[in-house]
Amino acid sequence: MNDFLHSDNPPLSEPKKEKNAGDKWKINEAVGRIAIDCTNQKAPRAINCTAELSNFSRILPSVADLVDGSLSASSKRAYQSDLDHFVAWGGMIPASAEMIAAYLATHADALTPATLTRRLASLAKAHALKRVSSPTTDALVKATLRGIRRRNGSAQRQANPLLRDDLFAVLAVMSDRPKDIRDRALLLIGFAGGFRRSELVGLDVADVETVRQGLVITLRRSKTDQTGAGRKIGIPHGRTRWCPVAALEVWLSTFGIEAGPILRGINRHGRVGDQRLSGEAVSIIVKKRLAAAGFDPEGYSGHSLRAGFATSAAQAGASSWKIRQQTGHASDAMLSRYIRDGELFSDNAVFALL
Repeated sequence: MNDFLHSDNPPLSEPKKEKNAGDKWKINEAVGRIAIDCTNQKAPRAINCTAELSNFSRILPSVADLVDGSLSASSKRAYQSDLDHFVAWGGMIPASAEMIAAYLATHADALTPATLTRRLASLAKAHALKRVSSPTTDALVKATLRGIRRRNGSAQRQANPLLRDDLFAVLAVMSDRPKDIRDRALLLIGFAGGFRRSELVGLDVADVETVRQGLVITLRRSKTDQTGAGRKIGIPHGRTRWCPVAALEVWLSTFGIEAGPILRGINRHGRVGDQRLSGEAVSIIVKKRLAAAGFDPEGYSGHSLRAGFATSAAQAGASSWKIRQQTGHASDAMLSRYIRDGELFSDNAVFALL
């Protein structure tokens, strides 16, 4: 946290300009690496939350710690990466609308519109933390991004959903080795809960309560719940041979997991470790299990379980609000792409013609 808040770099240099292709000007030196301390004008590596407050040149350390804690670790990493890229290109904070528009134009072909939009959000955050006006909402910046979207398209690449029947096909070829027992529980709980991969691997035994109807899983923190208010998800007993409740119970009881992380690494000798799986491990497991069942794993990821649940539920006629109750999507708008995909063949007009 401290290096995030207080890292120092060499003093600012004067900006230099050079002409590049297309007669556009671009600053070519990393000047003003987000200089927050107005007293000594040193520039931190990225977002520095110790912005000037009222008449104080520095915020009290206790306040700085709380401000720093307002950002999740993943958010900090994302902001850090985005701002490092902007500064390496030659940007500075505060930036002008012309500078940000030039940054967008320079990377229009290398980065997707979605990535550029995220970079703008990081730049807006940096300006807000320095308590200066952000040019990211300037008409020039908006028009530049709109032009990039019109030219390159703005469709986001989405993970392929692992649909219910395909999931069953994957499960059918698995055996009862330690990794099979773990991965069966991972796939079924991840699908039934509509979990993000970070939510899935973050589950502890203490988060699971057995009830007559199945399991109640307490999700203590998630992407849309950074303050840790928590929410509960019900996982009912399955009506098919692939019951998520039974799969999890077998995994925990077989290997005597009574506390700590639920999903753990297993070595080549079949010994279960104490360390929880990473989010990336979920993606690897999904791809590996799909390939073993004869599917092409390209386009699938750890998000495929969540997408597969939402799409399959929509196909089965579940209402959007019941799907959101399970997945935790903030609105129907966020869920809409799964609903649209799931209903492509529901009452399709072609059925009335051919």
